[in-house]
Amino acid sequence: QVHLVESGGGMVQAGGSLRLSCAASGRTFTVSAKGWFRQAPGKEREFVTGINWSGGNTYYADSVKGRFTISRDNAKNTVYLQMNMLKPEDTAVYYCAVRSGSGIVSTDQYDYDAWGQGTQVTVSS
Repeated sequence: QVHLVESGGGMVQAGGSLRLSCAASGRTFTVSAKGWFRQAPGKEREFVTGINWSGGNTYYADSVKGRFTISRDNAKNTVYLQMNMLKPEDTAVYYCAVRSGSGIVSTDQYDYDAWGQGTQVTVSS
């Protein structure tokens, strides 16, 4: 079983930056895609970004392209989300997820089998 712990959330003004981290422990698999999702109050959880097992391919939701960057360090079993030029509409609980059975990114949350507890990101205007 994979255990994920996110960190780095907080409150920031519009235009600011935050960096989220997600450390995996337990039965981890190097050949696994990882992703970040978010859920704003009253809205469904949505895909933000994902990275394939090697880190060579990344995918972003249109709403965050050019502002967010995902990366991973397989030696540390950690995935990162650098968020720049934050907007109030980025306010949400952010979750990291692991797709242990595949190294290919999916935008469907149901393809991921391990989730972190979530970290709150609040962007004020």
